[in-house]
Amino acid sequence: MTIGYHAPAAGLHTGVADYAERLRAALSRIGRVELGAAEADVHLYHLGNNHLHGQIYARALQTPGVIVLHDAVLHHFFLGTLSKEQYLAEWTYNYGVWRIDLAEELWRGRARAAVDPRYFEFPMLRRVVERSNRIIVHNSGAAGIVRAAVHSAAPVDVIPHFSEVQELPEPIETACFRERLGIGLDITLFGIFGYLREPKRVLPCIETFKKLHAVRPKTALLLAGEAVSGDLERLLSKEPAHAAIFRADRLNAPDFRIAAAAVDCGLNLRFPGAGESSGVGVTLMELSKPVIVTDNAENSAFPPEAVLRVMPGVAEAAELFEHMLLVTEFPDVAREIGSAARLHIRRHHSLDAVARKYWEVLCSALSSVS
Repeated sequence: MTIGYHAPAAGLHTGVADYAERLRAALSRIGRVELGAAEADVHLYHLGNNHLHGQIYARALQTPGVIVLHDAVLHHFFLGTLSKEQYLAEWTYNYGVWRIDLAEELWRGRARAAVDPRYFEFPMLRRVVERSNRIIVHNSGAAGIVRAAVHSAAPVDVIPHFSEVQELPEPIETACFRERLGIGLDITLFGIFGYLREPKRVLPCIETFKKLHAVRPKTALLLAGEAVSGDLERLLSKEPAHAAIFRADRLNAPDFRIAAAAVDCGLNLRFPGAGESSGVGVTLMELSKPVIVTDNAENSAFPPEAVLRVMPGVAEAAELFEHMLLVTEFPDVAREIGSAARLHIRRHHSLDAVARKYWEVLCSALSSVS
C-alpha cells in the first residue's frame, strides 16, 4: 500500500508541519509513504486553520481520502483564504441562506475572529467532511464537533496527539538554561510555550501570575515563543516591564525540550477552543511536568491525577491562581502530578503506537473504497 502524504512543508512556522514530518517518518517505517503523491492507494491530508493548508484542502476535495483535522474549526481558514463572496457562499453551503445576515456580520468583524467565541461556534466543516472517506481527530471534543457539524459524516477516528518519548534532559542543561535567563534554582518557574495567540489566554495568565508573585516572590513566568497575532504582540509590548517575567524567542526542538524541562509547571489554557490537542502540553507531560489545562472535552482523556484543570469563564482566574499557588507551595505534590502525567503519555501517546493506529485507519479506508 502506498500512502499519498499531504502536509505543510517541514520547517514552516506551524505546529502541524512539525507534527506531520515526525509522523511521516514513523509511517515510513511501516510502509510506503510518498510526499505530495499525485497517485496513491490512499491519500492522507493534514488540515489546520490557516492559509498554509490551502492547496492541501483543495486537493482533499479533488481526490478524497483520509483527512486529519488538527483543528476541528476551519472558520478561520476560510476567513484568511476566501473573498467575501466566496466566504458567504461557503457559509451558505454549511448553514443555509437563512443565517446570511450573521455571516455578513462575522465577515465585517473578522479582525476579532481569534477572540470572539462566535467564530468557533461555526466550524464550517461540511464540504471537506462530506467528501472524505474517513476523518481523524486527536480528542473526543474534536470528534463531537465533527459529528455535530455534519450528521452524516464519514467515520471519525480519535487518535491521540503523539509524543516522542525520550530521556529527560540532564539537570546541568536545565540549570544552565535558567542561569542564562537569571532564574535561580530556588524559583518556581511557570512556562507558556509555542506560538503565542489570544486563545492561549496569555494576558490572563500574566495577570494571574502578577497576583501570585505579589504574595510569593520566589516565582517567575517564561513566555517562550513568538506572538503570531499582531494585536497580542502590541499588547505584550505595552506591558510594563516585570522583573519576574521573561521572554524567549521561538526555540528549535532541542532547545524547546531543555526549556520545557527547566520549568516547574506549564500553563496550557485554550479558550475559545477549536478542538485542537496541544503538542506542547503533551511534551510537557512527557517531561514529567504538571500542566494547567482548560477543563474541556479536548482534555477529557487525561486522568485527574495527571493534570490540573481550570474552568473557562468567570472562574478561570481564581482557579488558575489556586493551582499556581499549589505548585508553588507544595512542590512534592506538583512532582507527583508530573510523574502521573509522564506515565500516562508513555502508555497512550507514543509515536510508534500512534503511527500504527494511523496505518490501521488508512488500511480500513482503502478497503472501504476498493
